[in-house]
Amino acid sequence: MSNVVVMDFTATWCGPCQMQKPILEELEGAMGDKVEFKMVDVDQNNALAGKYGISAVPTLIIEKDGVEVKRFTGVTSADVLRSELNQLV
Repeated sequence: MSNVVVMDFTATWCGPCQMQKPILEELEGAMGDKVEFKMVDVDQNNALAGKYGISAVPTLIIEKDGVEVKRFTGVTSADVLRSELNQLV
């Protein structure tokens, strides 16, 4: 599919994560043909969260061709994410 991936490191108990979810759903609806979106529950995927050094949620990691190019911690607006993604696709 795409070589641009957005990984959303999240948790069900995290209030800000619940605020981030509809933003990512909106972007996926608009850019899902060019960007792959993955949700990673840190409680269910400790190893992956550890691999990426996740210490706070929500954390969004954007990868291009398997390499991390951008990281956001905390709720990130659709405008900021769209701007970053448009530069990569």
